[in-house]
Amino acid sequence: MSEKTTHFGYETVDAKEKAGRVAGVFHSVADNYDLMNDLMSAGIHRLWKHMTIEMSGVRKGHKVLDIAGGTGDLAAKFSKIVGSEGSVVLADINESMLKVGRDRLIDRGITENVTFSQADAQYLPFPDNTFNVITIAFGLRNVTDKDMALRSMLRVLKPGGKLLILEFSKPTSSLLSKIYDTYSFNVLPRLGKVFANDSDSYKYLAESIRMHPDQSTLLQMLDSAGFENTDFHNMTGGVVALHRGIKP
Repeated sequence: MSEKTTHFGYETVDAKEKAGRVAGVFHSVADNYDLMNDLMSAGIHRLWKHMTIEMSGVRKGHKVLDIAGGTGDLAAKFSKIVGSEGSVVLADINESMLKVGRDRLIDRGITENVTFSQADAQYLPFPDNTFNVITIAFGLRNVTDKDMALRSMLRVLKPGGKLLILEFSKPTSSLLSKIYDTYSFNVLPRLGKVFANDSDSYKYLAESIRMHPDQSTLLQMLDSAGFENTDFHNMTGGVVALHRGIKP
């Protein structure tokens, strides 16, 4: 893989094309994004996200950045925790996803301490040392240059601030891995076709999970980016992993 090419699922594409290709996928699935998460995780994504919030250590008055914030489920919960003295930025590179998230939070009356930013994780448009906590749930695998994005997140964290990455990962048992593959590549695209009339996007999402760095590799990437006290916690047998790192 050269510096000018990258993965789009199992395809090798020009690095400059990936963001546009990913945008097309999420424009397509934005209105059905919560359904997509339910299909991909059998509904368990809510428990994974609850664990992310618990391990974030977010407190009243904190400033939180939720990257690839999707429909705003994490941002809504963070908003309640940080209160009027804190703030939450829901960021997403995709305009359609950001609009869905903004509309849903407004519909729920969550407007006081939440702002919205159409932002690329590789080039976060925030000052250095801004946030106490950054989360990115099921978004890092879609980023073209993950190392650049990790350095960008480190830059905008305050010293002592925490990054949490929730992402599909590598199952720890071969049996679970086989079951997972069968579901991802045979069942999921069919469900996408039936429920969202879009099998291709779901096929890409399954492939993007397989191309994402495994637990140990992502841990090394966090270390290389400059994070300290890094660790990860497998959930559901490694189908998902939650990585953590602290800014020195």
